[in-house]
Amino acid sequence: QVLLVESGGGLVQAGGSLRLSCTASAPSFALRAVGWFRQAPGKEREFVASIAESGGETYYEDESEKDRFTISRDNAKNMVYLQLSALKPEDTAVYYCAGRSGSYYYRLPSSWDYWGQGTQVTVSS
Repeated sequence: QVLLVESGGGLVQAGGSLRLSCTASAPSFALRAVGWFRQAPGKEREFVASIAESGGETYYEDESEKDRFTISRDNAKNMVYLQLSALKPEDTAVYYCAGRSGSYYYRLPSSWDYWGQGTQVTVSS
C-alpha cells in the first residue's frame, strides 16, 4: 500500500499562486504515474492533470489551462508538484494526488489506485 500525502494548500486571493506537493511513503512512487484531482463542495471529483513516471509526459484536463496549472515531478526527492497560478474563486476545492501503475493517461478517478487525504485550496475574490 502506497500512502500519499499532499501539502501546500491554503487561502489565497484571486490572481495568487500556490504550489501543491505530493509525496509518498514508498520509494516505488518514482515508478508510478501520478495525477492531481480536485473536488469542490457538492461536485464530483474531477481530473486536473497527470504525469508519467519519468516526468517526460503530461496530460491536462484542459490544455488551455496549462499556463495556470503545471504538473511536474522530482523523482530524486519522491515529489510531485502542481503549480497553481492566476487562481480564480472557482478553483476553490480540495486537491488530491493519486498514483497508479502503468499509464498516466487516465482521467477517471476510478482508474487510480492510491490516494492522499487532500489539501484545501480556497481562493477569495
